[in-house]
Parts: sequence; structure tokens; C-alpha cells
Amino acid sequence: MNGASAHLERPRSDVVRHPQRWLLTAGRPFARWVVRRRYDVRVHHPERFPQHGPVVVTANHIGIIDGPLMALFAPRPVHALTKIEMFKGALGRFLMVAGQVPLDRFRTDPRAVRIALRVLRDGGAVGVFPEGTRGNGELERFQRGAAYLAMVTGALVVPLTFLGSREPGGHTNSLPPRRARIDIVVGHPMPVDAVPWPRATSRLSAVSDDLHERMLTGLKDALAETGRSLPGPLPSGEVL
Repeated sequence: MNGASAHLERPRSDVVRHPQRWLLTAGRPFARWVVRRRYDVRVHHPERFPQHGPVVVTANHIGIIDGPLMALFAPRPVHALTKIEMFKGALGRFLMVAGQVPLDRFRTDPRAVRIALRVLRDGGAVGVFPEGTRGNGELERFQRGAAYLAMVTGALVVPLTFLGSREPGGHTNSLPPRRARIDIVVGHPMPVDAVPWPRATSRLSAVSDDLHERMLTGLKDALAETGRSLPGPLPSGEVL
């Protein structure tokens, strides 16, 4: 089912608007230029990223700048699910015009899910951090939201691995030092068949487990290819 009719599938996404896109698209070249004046950002294997169609972008999460890096440096603009606590003041207004999607991490958030489905059914890309919060980036925790979005829409899942966006021992909100190298490794896309409603929990768990294994393999390959290492756990007492 394509076009407007797809938004009528459960959960319906015709009841929400597509996030703003003008800054996410038109502003990306300038924003990337600004970031690269501070950091040496390297994107590996951009050719693996599909040029068209719905994509669920998943990534490990080690630093506070992972979300902006995903939105700016993924080969296509990404509407990343971002914790709702970030949407305050000037930063919150910027995130909204940059097309990011506020997400309540501590309870079911139907609105965030519907907005994400709206983007995917319109052929766009949605970003998800399955760990749910920043940490050591080893993907020990793994939530099922990315698998669910892919199952509903039949979107390809494209894993990213972030390396260097937080220094070893860095605290939750720390930034890498100036001129630091940041590697973003694009993994191999994972196809997921669309499953009509109602969707069995067992099927969702199986898809999520498969995605978890693929991301762990991609993480291992990215570490070997770049010669990098993960930053390790957050300092004692720092829990997001």
C-alpha cells in the first residue's frame, strides 16, 4: 500500500504532520561545513545507504553529539527520535525546525511513533538509538522500537556505528576535543518484511534480536576497520 492510503494503516499516521524539513535539507551543507571546522568527521561506506525509500537508521550511542551527527552526516537527511528533555528553550526550537522528533523515553509515546511512521510512509529516514541513552556504545541494552517501525512499514534498517564522539572517561555531556577524529561507519542494510496489524510480539522479538546481532557484528567490523576503540562506560554516578 503506497501514498496517502499507507497513512490509514494501523497505527494511523494521517493524524500527525510530517516534521519540518527545510533546515534539515537546505541547511545540511552549511551545518556540515561548520562541524568539520571543529572535527575531522569521516563517513565510511556511504554507498551502502539506500538512495530512495523508507529507512530506519539505527546507531550505537556514546556521545551527546551523536544525534546531530546522524542528522547531518548520514547520506540522506534523518529525522532522529530525540529525548523530549532536549526540547527546551533555544535548543528545543532549533531541534524542531531541524526536523527532529521529541520522544518520551519513560512511557509509551504514541505521538512520536505516529510521526516516525509518517516520515517512513512518506519515503523518508528516521533515526533510532536502540540503547535508549548514552553509554559505552557496546549495545548491551537493546530496545525494540527500531524493529517495530521497520515491521510496520517494511523499511530497510541501516545501522551506523559512531566512534570518537566521546573521549574515554568523558562525562555525559562532554564534547570531543577540537580536531578530534569522528568515524561514522555505515553498515549493510537489513531488509524487514512489512507485517500487517495485528503484529505478534514473538515476531517483533525475533526481528529485534536479528537486528541486535547484525549491529553487534557491524560494531565489531567498524572497530577493526577504523582501528578505533569505544570510550568505555560513563564516569561513576553519571546515569541518563
